Amino acid sequence: MITGLVVALPEEINTLTAKKIAKGECCFITDKLLVAYSGAGSNNARATAKRALALGATQLISWGCAAGLSDKAKPGDLILAMSLLDAEYRRNEAFTVTGAWQSHCKKLLENTLTVHTGPLLESSNIVSKSSEKKQLFKQTGAIALDMETIAVATVAKQNAIPFIVIRAIADPVSMNLPDAISHALNAQGDVELIKLLQFLMLHPWELPGLIKLGLHFNAAIKTLKTVAAMLDTITAFDPIDPATLE
Repeated sequence: MITGLVVALPEEINTLTAKKIAKGECCFITDKLLVAYSGAGSNNARATAKRALALGATQLISWGCAAGLSDKAKPGDLILAMSLLDAEYRRNEAFTVTGAWQSHCKKLLENTLTVHTGPLLESSNIVSKSSEKKQLFKQTGAIALDMETIAVATVAKQNAIPFIVIRAIADPVSMNLPDAISHALNAQGDVELIKLLQFLMLHPWELPGLIKLGLHFNAAIKTLKTVAAMLDTITAFDPIDPATLE
């Protein structure tokens, strides 16, 4: 089995490897692990997941950070979603997780990390306001959201291969993202450091919020590194082989 890990951000890639990967490209970090650097958004995730399959991936993982929608989901908590909702709040058979594989991960990790298995919601854009996150939770019951997972799940479903979600909470439901983040985003969904620094020079009161977000993000990265250390065991699981279910 070759596992393709679809990852949106460079910082998330760093939890898996020190290798430099160009956006839209894939890189084997072991004989059995292929990191696919998609960049942000569903279109990028879909295209890069397909590229991972073309290079030999036989199962896929949506890997990285997520935004919390439930107050139960704290920074650094792990999301192993068992169900997915699209941006229109719909469930669909194309949005499926391989339940046996995800349950295997939960058994491996729940004694080490705080794990949630609630629904994961797709968003077509960054949700920055706490009030918006609370409203989404009220409407959907989803515990967290991201922008890439459903695209990866759909590619997996179309190719009849196993798929799971491994995400860590970076910004909790109680947090408003600093305005500096949205100001510094480019058309590709990346934060441009120059724009961020320029905004901070004109809006220095934004700095405490950025520091807080950085601490939360670091908690999520720490969690992903903990999971990464167990990837050999996680990815060796074969949900089709009855012997691995014992």
